[in-house]
Amino acid sequence: MMHFADSLTFSGRKVVAAWAALPFPALSGSSLPDILSAHQQDVPWKLLSSWREQKVSCCFAQSVVLRGICQEKSTSCPGQPRSPLHSCESPEQVLQQFFHAQFPGAFSTFHVLQQPCDTRPPFPQFFSPLLTRRGFLQDKAQGYSSGGVESIPVLAALQSSPGLHRLLSGLCRELRAPNVRRWSSFFMAGVEQDDFQEALEELKTLSQCYETGFGASEDEEDSD
Repeated sequence: MMHFADSLTFSGRKVVAAWAALPFPALSGSSLPDILSAHQQDVPWKLLSSWREQKVSCCFAQSVVLRGICQEKSTSCPGQPRSPLHSCESPEQVLQQFFHAQFPGAFSTFHVLQQPCDTRPPFPQFFSPLLTRRGFLQDKAQGYSSGGVESIPVLAALQSSPGLHRLLSGLCRELRAPNVRRWSSFFMAGVEQDDFQEALEELKTLSQCYETGFGASEDEEDSD
């Protein structure tokens, strides 16, 4: 995972954020272009990393993986106009066009796997009764419990984005707040004061690698 994250980082950056749609909100019988056309305004995933942001409008680099969506014929649903996504020849091209529109200029890689994520026990059974056994959405609840969901489609990504500046600068601020000189056990463990301060400066420098110039003044106030 460390080497994979390294492939998405450059210009001094070392950290990526994880996102996932678990399960990917797909209606039963819909093709990938149909599904993504319904989410043109926002990517249908949630942040898994520890930071307050729940939406990212731009990123430097990303790797996106979709699994469990069959390569069905790209035809739009009744009453829904055809989108440019329906003209793509492969699922990878659909993802590429969709995410290039969401994050223009970002370095991106896309992978599509037909095999869904296995959710049979001991996988936690926290699913909605609106899911079919294969993890697709339906209008009415199924007659079995959520424990009957055997697999789900998943959309996941690792992203290097400007939002990580807030996460790293906030961590740096929290580490500066306590007076570590008063914690004798802290230094009895072998940590030197100079090494600790050097690590804080490296963390601050790392956070600055994620700045883009937009909203920099606010971020600088947070890090002071």
